[in-house]
Amino acid sequence: MVNRLAESSSDYLRQHSHQLIDWWEWSDEALASARELDRPILLSVGYASCHWCHVMSHESFDDPAIAQYINEHFVAIKVDRQQHPDVDAVFMLATQAMNNGSGGWPMTAFLTPEGKPFFTGTYFPPEAGPGQPSFRQVLEAMADAWHSRRDKVLGSADYLVEVLSSREDAVADEVPDLRKAIDDVEAGFDVIHGGFGTQPKFPNPTLLDALLVKGDPRSLEIAQRSLEHMARGGIHDQIGGGFHRYSVDPGWVVPHFEKMLYDNALLLGTYVRGWRRTADHDAGLRALFERTAYGIVEWLEREMVNDFGAFISALDADSCDIRGAVHEGIFYLWNLDLLDDALGAEDGAWAAEVFHVTKGGTFEDGLSTLQLRGRPDYARLEQVSHTLLEERATRFRPASDNIVVGAWNGWMISSLVTGAMIFDEKGWLELAQRAAEHLLSVHLVDGDLRRTSRDGVADPAVGGAEDFGAVAEAFALLAGATGDSAWLREAEALLGRADELFSHADGGFHDSVDTGLFDRPRSLTDNVTPSGTSCMVAALRIVGALAERPELVARADRAARTMWASVADHPRFAGAALADLLISDEARRGLKPAVAVVVGDDPFSQLARASWRLAPAGSYVVTAPEGAEGWGSHFEQRSDGFVYVCRGTVCFDPVDDYNNLKTPLWSRV
Repeated sequence: MVNRLAESSSDYLRQHSHQLIDWWEWSDEALASARELDRPILLSVGYASCHWCHVMSHESFDDPAIAQYINEHFVAIKVDRQQHPDVDAVFMLATQAMNNGSGGWPMTAFLTPEGKPFFTGTYFPPEAGPGQPSFRQVLEAMADAWHSRRDKVLGSADYLVEVLSSREDAVADEVPDLRKAIDDVEAGFDVIHGGFGTQPKFPNPTLLDALLVKGDPRSLEIAQRSLEHMARGGIHDQIGGGFHRYSVDPGWVVPHFEKMLYDNALLLGTYVRGWRRTADHDAGLRALFERTAYGIVEWLEREMVNDFGAFISALDADSCDIRGAVHEGIFYLWNLDLLDDALGAEDGAWAAEVFHVTKGGTFEDGLSTLQLRGRPDYARLEQVSHTLLEERATRFRPASDNIVVGAWNGWMISSLVTGAMIFDEKGWLELAQRAAEHLLSVHLVDGDLRRTSRDGVADPAVGGAEDFGAVAEAFALLAGATGDSAWLREAEALLGRADELFSHADGGFHDSVDTGLFDRPRSLTDNVTPSGTSCMVAALRIVGALAERPELVARADRAARTMWASVADHPRFAGAALADLLISDEARRGLKPAVAVVVGDDPFSQLARASWRLAPAGSYVVTAPEGAEGWGSHFEQRSDGFVYVCRGTVCFDPVDDYNNLKTPLWSRV
């Protein structure tokens, strides 16, 4: 027996299709059913690679008695937050408001039939514990409240909705004090382990990118030390490449083991830019950053590309041991005996030292994560890692979440294009182009960009501002790298449609289309990923520059102003907005972003690659043959074999020797 989730395009929802609960997907029909039956809604939100989502599913939702009680008293709706980030954002706001700022997944909310929340929480155990009721007790309390104290329930829901709906975004009328913002960021820096805060500790690629903008010694040191510690830590898959989601300790030793596409998409770009910012004489650090970037792409190609050339969204944290018992992280863990069995005594002892695998273990049950110690022989490290990776491939693999998310693919395409041009990797550009072609052919439907797809079929839900912005920026970068202006036209069309769908009265953007919920999501902070507004600003800037459309740049300026208050108040959580402001500050000081026009047939010519490597933050490169069309006037009266650099209204003499590119790109005028 299966329920209606069996036909879902979401792997997360399909994981619940065997349950006896009469689950609905989020839809008008589900809400109508609640009104018709006069029942409250049980809303459960999670995602496929969420460890505690699995735990609660097995403990409670698989229980026939729990299922029967839910079916008798509630209309149950299951939501994949990756498929419906708008629904997730609205009810996470309510969850945090009702739980002193705490929230997370699984998110458990009880709603009126009109979709107004009256009780929220996260994980509830099957048995009551100190200070925490069991899930059954919560269900019974909510059902009783609905039947015996409905007026109070409805009043509470109305009050919460009124409070949440009436809140206003902070406004700043002046450009934030950027020196103070950087000082605030530096104050939160972990001088011992790198990164920011204590635990749990998340990579923050947008913030690290901001610190790389100016390249001043202190900011550069913070960014480099953070990138180094993360690359050496257990949060980084030392033999398979890629990063886990976050660290549960300050030292990046033990991660939460799920691997998300969005983390790795953004970190790939940051490690490429970190490598570019690191001086040649710091060869060890450069080698570490390069190894890390290449490892992300190797993992991507090996485990994250579907049959259509797009990138799937995640790998689970959990998998089975040799006895079939499920454990978090078991796929990635080692002990001394396992190393010896795979490598032999000599290499096993060397690997134990290099990867800090100890007798007592750095995790649980004598097992260790792999961390990179010292400066090992990279040739031997590669050989040992290859052998361990082959041995690991014989283990039970974590499950994958095969949903394709528009924004996440956009971020990965952008990072692949940047990395391809800087590291001279044609295969990376081809990988990016195949993913972009999938988005164009599957996700773009009647002018709208669909948020997700699975098995080559798009889900009906329209993407949000982050999807439109991230994909438009990716298409524009791809246009510049390949010289194919058709990608730029697609980016322009996406931005035009996004302006219609998401524009806010203050000049910024909403995060999603208007879904009719009590609140329309809008975040002006950059957390793990850049906000929808940040994504739109970045896309408007590059498309405006490459297409010579100053009105798009002006639109970006208006939207960027809406994030000034976030930078002033919480710069650590406004990385992309801070980077944009730092680039603007450099422009005011004479270093305006450049457009480097490389005239020629070879996207990987020395002139093209040098332009990508040398261009200051916020600058753009386009390579195309002489007389190429679709780029405004960029290729008019310009000759093959030269680079033409313009910064604002100042254009420099053409350059035909890459050794002479630094002057036009970096001179302050």
